[in-house]
Amino acid sequence: MQHDLIIRGGLIVDGSGSEPYFADLAIDDDTIVAIGKIEGNGVREIDAKGHAVTPGFIDLHTHLDAQAGWDPNLTPIVWHGVTTALIGNCGVTFAPCKPQDQEYLAQMMESVEDIPSSVILNGLPWDWESYGEYLDSLEKLEPAINLVGMVGHCAIRTYVMGERGVDEEPTADEIAQMAALAGDSVAQGAIGFSSSRLVAHKMPDGRSIPGTFATRDEMVAIAEAVGNHNGLVQNVLEYSRLDAEMSLLREQALAAKTRVIFTAPHIPSASGKANAYSDIIESMKAEGIDITGLALPRSFGFLSGLKTNIMFMSPAWSALTDLEFPARLQAIQDPETRATLIHEADEMGKDGSTAPLSQWVSNFYCLGAGDSPQYTKGLEESLPAIARAAGEHPAETWLRFMLESDGEALFHVRFGNHDYEALEEFLKNDWILPSLGDTGAHLTQIIDAGWATFMLSHWHREKGTFTLAETIRLLTSAQARILGFADRGRLAVGMRADVNIIDVDNVLEAQPTLIRDFPEETPRLSQKAFGYLATICNGNVIVENGELTGQRAGRVLRNRMQNIA
Repeated sequence: MQHDLIIRGGLIVDGSGSEPYFADLAIDDDTIVAIGKIEGNGVREIDAKGHAVTPGFIDLHTHLDAQAGWDPNLTPIVWHGVTTALIGNCGVTFAPCKPQDQEYLAQMMESVEDIPSSVILNGLPWDWESYGEYLDSLEKLEPAINLVGMVGHCAIRTYVMGERGVDEEPTADEIAQMAALAGDSVAQGAIGFSSSRLVAHKMPDGRSIPGTFATRDEMVAIAEAVGNHNGLVQNVLEYSRLDAEMSLLREQALAAKTRVIFTAPHIPSASGKANAYSDIIESMKAEGIDITGLALPRSFGFLSGLKTNIMFMSPAWSALTDLEFPARLQAIQDPETRATLIHEADEMGKDGSTAPLSQWVSNFYCLGAGDSPQYTKGLEESLPAIARAAGEHPAETWLRFMLESDGEALFHVRFGNHDYEALEEFLKNDWILPSLGDTGAHLTQIIDAGWATFMLSHWHREKGTFTLAETIRLLTSAQARILGFADRGRLAVGMRADVNIIDVDNVLEAQPTLIRDFPEETPRLSQKAFGYLATICNGNVIVENGELTGQRAGRVLRNRMQNIA
């Protein structure tokens, strides 16, 4: 019998957590039809000897909502083995949407996620009002990977309350309307409902986005309606009031009677527990609540470089930032300009208007000059430590790195997950899943799309914290369970053919780069990977040896939540 595609002799890591084994794998159309010793030929065959064959990875926290309109390949996550991405996170989505609110929602996305609203408005068809119509529109864009969407609190509030939804409390009738609208959106295919409680998520005018301070009555009513249609509930927490936020999440979970997920950067506990979430998570799990925290498996923060965010704040530094890259590089070659920049950096914070320079640069770490970024450097390798060793001012060291690299050097400015020993223990919790790459957002500031690759290269290969089988389970079937998809996330006969072929010994993130491939030549950070021989989505090879094939085989996957053991 001839098959469409046969993958020969690879190490099958099936996503279940079971021990890997060597076998062939056959695909017909979009389905895995055989695993074992496969006779006959394939229309196409791939030699996977010496490599791992895994399910395609699933990313539960992206902001590819806008990018799908002009980059159907959904880079860069497609270079990191991802075949299914969840959009609609953090409460900011484009549906449901009345025609008169399109610009308003686009501006909101720009303010929260750093995606230019003009690019959003011109790059998407905006031919929908309901959430179901929005999914239909996404489907017509023919994405390279599978997309799954959540309906956002901001869109729901705006649809019901208009601009009053920013800072006015809804009436009881409006709460009922929002709950019904959220439930209807899930019934039309949204996988669930997302909300942001993070005060830092702002409107263009500086006010917090709609829903940030929503009351218990509103949050619980929406959660109940979403749960009635088998949707999940997602919250981005305001960490300064963590206990209250987790308590609210518990009430939402009890009302929804479904899965709840939340953003979970590692936060040390003041009580001696392993982390700040421990007590409430224990009590929620004892109540039978299905709760999952999403954590980036490495430190997170901005990138600082001559091409991206300069991040020093003073008149001379601002003037440098206003220049295009070639002019920036030329400017810092002048000794007088460098002297002015160093002097002004030294004055930072002395008037109390900003953090002192010593505090501001304490978490700057150079990603190195090699092909792959170094994310795990210790305190002795921070920018201040390098400056002290060289007898330089930190700003002088930063400028020297830029000159020596022709402006290519990048510093990772860590905002969280600083302690890798504590993070290692945190990731071992059974209620934590690696995620939070934020792909599609913060275009020139953050690039964490390679988190799955980091799990394989660092936590599996270098540290041995997780076995290969467990690492792949965390990237695949554990994520599919959250979405309620019983036909993805594992390699088994009858499953959808989302597959990776990986050189585990050599898998690595590549150095981030700044590119201009979006409409209006909008810049963005991107990051490729090493070690992915092929990525297959719905039976089609979409990436081969690190290059796009042009195949766009993704689908818009709609809600079909089930109770999966």
